[in-house]
Amino acid sequence: MVLTQEQIKQFQTSGVLIAKNVLKDSDLQPVIDEINGFVDGRARELFNAKKITSIYSHLPFEYRIAKIYSECREVVRDMDIMNFRGKAMHKFLSNANLLDALECLIGPEITCSPIQHLRAKMPNNAAKDIKGMEGVVPWHQDAGVTLEEAEASEIVTCWIPLLDATKEMGCMEIIPNSWQKGYLEHVAHPEYGTTIRPDLLPLEDKICAECPKGGVVFMNKMTPHRGLVNESDKVRWNIDLRYQKTGTPTGRSFYPDFAVRSKKELLQMAKSHELWASRWVECLETSKGKAFHPRAKPNIAAEELVTVKS
Repeated sequence: MVLTQEQIKQFQTSGVLIAKNVLKDSDLQPVIDEINGFVDGRARELFNAKKITSIYSHLPFEYRIAKIYSECREVVRDMDIMNFRGKAMHKFLSNANLLDALECLIGPEITCSPIQHLRAKMPNNAAKDIKGMEGVVPWHQDAGVTLEEAEASEIVTCWIPLLDATKEMGCMEIIPNSWQKGYLEHVAHPEYGTTIRPDLLPLEDKICAECPKGGVVFMNKMTPHRGLVNESDKVRWNIDLRYQKTGTPTGRSFYPDFAVRSKKELLQMAKSHELWASRWVECLETSKGKAFHPRAKPNIAAEELVTVKS
């Protein structure tokens, strides 16, 4: 999908664009099928180990993993993109419709950042023994999880729902028009993750970034955002990817990045699932102990963090 001039201007001005109809069902369904296969395999493994009472094969995509998770949280172990390393997901990283839109924002030489995630945000009642901040991702900028070497890199976040992402399901909340403030100091909490220091949080109006399936939320790496609690009875599935101009630092140099669109590069890793997967295996082994939130200052008290939630 090619973005309109109005959409491009909106992104450049506000640091966020919610673009509908970027992707087709045929783009997303192979990934959903692959995830379903993963969940089914993990369910059978846990059932055979007597850790769950059923494999819940009768439940659809938006419900099944939550039911399993309520009995055993091991179902999500190694489900992230770099651990699972699925063929359909690898192919999706070079999806033409997604790259057509990205080219409007960062140009024709595009690299896929190694910061990439598959997320299943559970309904808040799926883990009944956890209260309070369960499911909340505190206010942060995506620049907060990269090394300072990527400060000048033009990195665009692509937040892609696999089901309609509504406020009830825990979509993102975003503070547009504040990316120009640059990097805001982040602080770490051992349980809740990395967050913008509360006294630095911008005061501009927030928007609820509801996004239908097939849409993409494009964000500047400096745009503050957070994830809301999933108050529905469905799982909020999404893919969280980063792309940037080829040749610029990713801020995670110890993980594999690769060109996905180029007139100069051979696109070897984009074309070879085997090469991509083997590079992840190698890098995960050699990078053990590396910081995922290298710029975050330690530590913020839990009672302070709650103020960030509201």
